[in-house]
Amino acid sequence: MSTTATRIRLGGAVVAAAASLAVLAACSSPAPSGSSSAASCEPAKGKVTLQYWNTVPGMDQVVALWNKENPNIQVETKNISNDQYGTIGNALKAGTAPELAQVGYDELPDLRSQDAFVDASACSAATAAKSKFVPWTWSQTSFGGTGVFAFPQDTGPMALYVRSDIFKQYGLAIPTTWDEYAADAQKLHAADPSLTMTFFDPNNAEWFNGLLWQNSAEMYSYSDSDNKWHVTVESDQSKQVADYWQKLIDSKEVRTDLANGSTQMYAAYQKDQIASYVGAAWGYSMFRDNLPSQSGKWTIVPMPTWGTSAASGDWGGSSVAFMKGSQHLYESVEFNTWLNTDPDALALENSLGGLYPAATAGAQLPALAKGVPYYNNEKIFDVFAESSKNIDTSFTWGPTQKTVNLSLQDAMAKAAAGDGTLSDALSTAQATALKSMKDLAIPAEAGK
Repeated sequence: MSTTATRIRLGGAVVAAAASLAVLAACSSPAPSGSSSAASCEPAKGKVTLQYWNTVPGMDQVVALWNKENPNIQVETKNISNDQYGTIGNALKAGTAPELAQVGYDELPDLRSQDAFVDASACSAATAAKSKFVPWTWSQTSFGGTGVFAFPQDTGPMALYVRSDIFKQYGLAIPTTWDEYAADAQKLHAADPSLTMTFFDPNNAEWFNGLLWQNSAEMYSYSDSDNKWHVTVESDQSKQVADYWQKLIDSKEVRTDLANGSTQMYAAYQKDQIASYVGAAWGYSMFRDNLPSQSGKWTIVPMPTWGTSAASGDWGGSSVAFMKGSQHLYESVEFNTWLNTDPDALALENSLGGLYPAATAGAQLPALAKGVPYYNNEKIFDVFAESSKNIDTSFTWGPTQKTVNLSLQDAMAKAAAGDGTLSDALSTAQATALKSMKDLAIPAEAGK
């Protein structure tokens, strides 16, 4: 679920700070000294109203539950799904940012370099929350242990959605590897040229990044020995993924004319033109809500793997960030903790907005432990829970990820139209990563 971001140019002081932040998003690097200072965590002396901006359907009902039970800490929610990062960026420039905002994991480093967040580690409840979340999600929000800038909210462990009736009709076994998936795609398209295995959305870098993540295609790393970012967007592992999908595109065995979540995408599935979907946990509600007539026809299985590796990938997921300028940090921590760890809140967010919780308590939710009627009463969340366990915790986003994603999407769209290849698109994204960091005076070089 990507949104075009408004890029804010950094002033000289912030550029210098960005250059000194050795681990803007590194999951395992040690914290740079003096990189942040925690704000005060004094409770307010009276009733407080917080602003919380997000993109999640039904979040107003979740907030209403909190407001009913907490008369002295009221929360006003605003849906900014039409232009999530443009709205946040404009508010930061105007000094009118909310206390809390939903921010995707891949956007956190970029906004951090814009000094968008406040460190909540002065609040003991904020630091204590670490144990309540899946470890890889916490490292995304704490920037290598330099502070507490956000709480994880949801994740996007990936899996394969399969139209079991179509697979049965054409005698296809459920694929366990990407080689088997390609073989099934060939058989399917040969049997019916109007039918394809899936679609490749060239304008969705976040989805493609999830495929790279699965194949241990480390796009960035930070080295303390030379204080530099090392950019490997066009690694051999990345090219293996790109070449795989390029072959499917060239043979017309996947479509490239559909955008994820679009009316056209749902129409293609409704007309039985596509037999599977490579997606994330939050996608389960998309099919349930938009293709009700196909209830009982879908099953969800583990994503095909590269060889014998059980590794999976993550697509999407968000945090709830503590935004700069907040005057009510104590109350913000109280609400943010409830929002992302309380069982009642998590259950509502899952049923209304399709969120797959980042909190470890999410796995014990009754709603996630039982069968889902739309998916033939199968326990689909067991598949996503296993996927989550197999996600590489060391995967790192770069400090200019949004710029790189936009460059990658532009080049992938050209490749899908016959101008270059997906492997070429990786090289373009690599060059963009190096240039965008250089423009911000962030030390970086190609290679390990």
